[in-house]
Amino acid sequence: MRRFLAVLGTLCFCFAAGSASAAMVADKISYSLGSTNFEGYLVYDDSVSAKRPAILMAPNFMGPTQNAITKAKLLAGKKYVYFILDIYGVNIRPKAYKEAVAAMGVLVKDVPTQRARANKALDVFLAEAGKRNLIDADKIAAIGFCFGGANVLELVRAGRNVRGIVSFHGTLKTPNPADAKNIKAKVLVLHGAVDPVVPKADRDALESELTAAGVDYQIVAFSDTYHSFTNPEAKAAKQSIYDAKVTRRAYAMMEDFFAEIF
Repeated sequence: MRRFLAVLGTLCFCFAAGSASAAMVADKISYSLGSTNFEGYLVYDDSVSAKRPAILMAPNFMGPTQNAITKAKLLAGKKYVYFILDIYGVNIRPKAYKEAVAAMGVLVKDVPTQRARANKALDVFLAEAGKRNLIDADKIAAIGFCFGGANVLELVRAGRNVRGIVSFHGTLKTPNPADAKNIKAKVLVLHGAVDPVVPKADRDALESELTAAGVDYQIVAFSDTYHSFTNPEAKAAKQSIYDAKVTRRAYAMMEDFFAEIF
C-alpha cells in the first residue's frame, strides 16, 4: 500500500496542480438495489465551490478498495467529482486474486445484473452529488479499470446517456454486441498491445462492434504493454505489469478526451 501511494504521488502534478492545499473528501454512500446493499464513495475536493463534471469510476475486480479511493482522489483533483461504484455489494469484498476472479465470474455471466448495478450507481451518484450542489449534471462520463472497463461499456451498451466513457486495460467482450446500437457516448479504449488477459482478438471484435453501430470511438494500443498497466501492484511477469510511463500517457489522453466531450 505504501508503494502504491508513493507511485501515485509521482503522477499528481499532471492531474491535480495545487493539490497540496486540496481538501479531498471520500464519503461512503450506502444504497441498495433489490435485496442487495452497496457502498460506493463520493470523491471530491470540498475546497472548490464551482460545479464540476461528474465521473463514475468502476474499479478493477477487487472492488471499491482503499487503492481505488486513492486513485479516484488523484484523478478527481479540483476539476471533477468522482463516484466509485460498488459492483458486488457489501457482502463481497475480495481479499485475494482467486476471490476476485470468482466474484467477477458471476457477473461476467450475468450482464443484465452488471448493467443494472452500474446504472443504479450512476443514479445514486447524480442524486447525492446534485443534492450537495457539486456537479454540472449535463457533464457526465464514466471510466473503468480492468473488469470496470466492462462495467462502463455495458452501461452504455444498455443505452445510458453519458457524454463519454474510458476503458483502461478493460474487459471488452460482451454476449450482446448488437447492443452497441444503443451507445450514445463517445468511447476511448486504452489498452496494452501485448495484453494476454484481453488480447488483440477482443480489441478487434470491439472495433467491429462499434464500427457497425456507428459509434464515435478511439482504441489505443500501447506497445510492449501488458494488462493492469495503471496498477502499481501489478507485477505478474508477461501478464499484468504496471507501467508508469504508459499510465501517464493514458491519463493525459483521458484528460484530452474530457476536454473534448465537456
